[in-house]
Amino acid sequence: MDVVATAARESFGRIVATLIKLTGDWDLAEDCAQEALAAALDRWPREGVPANPGGWLMTVARNRAIDVLRRATVEQRKLREVVALPHAELEEAEEVEDDRLRLVFTCCHPALSPEARVALTLRTVCGVPTGEIARVFLTTESTMTRRLTRAKTKISTARIPYRVPSGPALAERLPGVLAVVYLLFTQGYANDGEPAFAEEAIRLARLLRRLMPDQPEVTGLLALCLLQHSRRRARRDAEGNLLTIDRQDRGRWDRAAIAEGRALLDSAGDGDYATQARIAVEHTRDETDWPVIAGWYDRLVTLRPTPVVRLNRAVAHGFAYGPEAGLDLLAEARAGGVLDGFAPAFAAEAELTARLGDRLRAELLFRAAADLTASPAERRALLDRAAEMETT
Repeated sequence: MDVVATAARESFGRIVATLIKLTGDWDLAEDCAQEALAAALDRWPREGVPANPGGWLMTVARNRAIDVLRRATVEQRKLREVVALPHAELEEAEEVEDDRLRLVFTCCHPALSPEARVALTLRTVCGVPTGEIARVFLTTESTMTRRLTRAKTKISTARIPYRVPSGPALAERLPGVLAVVYLLFTQGYANDGEPAFAEEAIRLARLLRRLMPDQPEVTGLLALCLLQHSRRRARRDAEGNLLTIDRQDRGRWDRAAIAEGRALLDSAGDGDYATQARIAVEHTRDETDWPVIAGWYDRLVTLRPTPVVRLNRAVAHGFAYGPEAGLDLLAEARAGGVLDGFAPAFAAEAELTARLGDRLRAELLFRAAADLTASPAERRALLDRAAEMETT
């Protein structure tokens, strides 16, 4: 039932966040939220959809938590707090939004491994079923259930506080939270990724911006995700083959998302994600201005001096100022062997070498990149480029 799925996406995290705050029990909160969704699937087709679906779900979950606490005869203060929880009115209350922000920061606590942060955020904040999370991490549902349980146990045993940090601590912790959201986005936006995860990341970025409107990097991250995701429908042809940006049908781009992303940049500052978003903006124009993109990469490499950023900067300079300039920067990026065995590095060298006119070497490099990639879609695309080198 579509309305239940929509209500689940919009309300699951709110319900779980509120019940965790009141009971301190992550499993109880998730179980009660799931049982509320099951009740909706059973009753709404017969009784009709309530005027406030989220409020209905909150009330059912609250009542279920009361029943469980009563049967367990647990500490009475928790029971009194849950009983005092308002019904539908709480669905839009400011304190619920605060609870959701606490939940995001708790799931993304640096004491947890990066994988645990992403998985716990997907399960607890977004309500993604454990089986779907397991497929993304190439493991079984039972294994992922154990990993999630360990993460929640660590939160309890390490006494990780259920709160949003303030002052200098917020500045220290926020980049880690944004990194989790962007990693979640890239998991979905990857060539063989799960698109629903990219959409969940955008939803989380919207939530963070609504709750933290004075943080420009949050705005920058949302802009970046929207601008990149705007091209999702045009990235493959009718046979499912990957298309480079110059071969995409721009009529299939999501113009509303592009417009929103561009508008957000007015208040996104000049940090890491905003700079990446400004690069993405240039790729949404009718004509790609490579010197402008190269200039933004010069800025980005000062903010994020990683080998991958240096690699992308080399490609941008190669398209802007000639393949020799790009190959020189690529050699610098590969110094020390940090990009050895990295398929995109071989693909970048192949593309620049082809532009230089050495098609035989470019063909060999495209085939080497194809051998290194784990993505079937990328492998097909690279082999197609190698074949083009043979026939020209």
